[in-house]
Amino acid sequence: MKVTAAVALAKGEPLVIQELILDAPRATEVQVRMVATGVCHTDAIVRDQLYPTPLPAVLGHEGAGIVEAIGEGVTSVEVGDHVLLSFSSCGVCSSCVSGHPSYCIHLYDLDFSGARPDGSTAFTTDDGTPISSHFFGQSSFASISNVAERSVVKISKDAPLELMGPLGCGIQTGAGAVLNVLRPEAGSSIAIFGSGAVGMSGLLAAVVVNATTIIAVDIVDSRLEFAKTLGATHTINSKNEDAVARIREITGGGVNYALDTTGNKFVFAQMTKSLGVLGHGALVGAAAPGTESPIDIGSLLLTGLKISMVIEGDSVPQTFIPQLISLYEAGVFPFDKLVKKYDFADINEAFADSESGVTLKPVVIF
Repeated sequence: MKVTAAVALAKGEPLVIQELILDAPRATEVQVRMVATGVCHTDAIVRDQLYPTPLPAVLGHEGAGIVEAIGEGVTSVEVGDHVLLSFSSCGVCSSCVSGHPSYCIHLYDLDFSGARPDGSTAFTTDDGTPISSHFFGQSSFASISNVAERSVVKISKDAPLELMGPLGCGIQTGAGAVLNVLRPEAGSSIAIFGSGAVGMSGLLAAVVVNATTIIAVDIVDSRLEFAKTLGATHTINSKNEDAVARIREITGGGVNYALDTTGNKFVFAQMTKSLGVLGHGALVGAAAPGTESPIDIGSLLLTGLKISMVIEGDSVPQTFIPQLISLYEAGVFPFDKLVKKYDFADINEAFADSESGVTLKPVVIF
């Protein structure tokens, strides 16, 4: 069938909306008609080839839509179900079977290779030229896509599909890093470096678990003011003051927990220095391969702190995302405050607004 897609044709170039041919869903694939999809920083860095997915490609990995058809062997959903789309995993490696699918040993092949395991792509041009598909198992920058069943999360038909997509990656990443990995206790302190959509999601999660000192660190005053409305008890503009010194002053020696959402090597070093004795820090920000951060291991050895590298919130999407939706419906996880909607035709504007910081979490509507 013919579908409309936003295609990344060349490194660093704006996406081009064009018609493609979509093949039939294969075994263990779900054909989904997209209602909306989030735009994530990872889409931008793959478009710009910091991470090597073959171009031209249909990117997009925060899709939400309705099941149109199912391939052989699909058991988790039926035609007409409402679904949210997340990353793909094999389901059988040691990481997957132990409840950590975001560390699947086949993660690159399933999420970034641009093809099915057999090398075929779901999309082609009219003349038969293959277009990379199955980005994060889904390639949601298309009006209809064939999605790996492992990427699919069935959700209630009462949940607003126009809002749900970002739970598949960005929101899940920030909230999961806090709820699944750091696990701050009620009354504890946490510093969150970076006040984008991922950082704000981590902040909302810290509020959910009743952390009582929540410090947002950024260089944009408007974002810091917004963080206060979401529950930040303190804010620091690290361009104007020493973030580490200020955090130690606020907490009397260092935070219990910290989250770096920036992927900046200098911010990562700041995060490690901001932790108190036996503190626990997590990195979720994506940096270019080869990025190294200067860390004083001689001093840090004495603190007993832990540093975790976290992908996709170390979550099982099929169980964690429904939990986030329940928190949203209960009024305690208002991630919708981060979202701004765009028409699909304006997807490049959504990318630009995300990069400039005008919008925290763009969602394009089909």
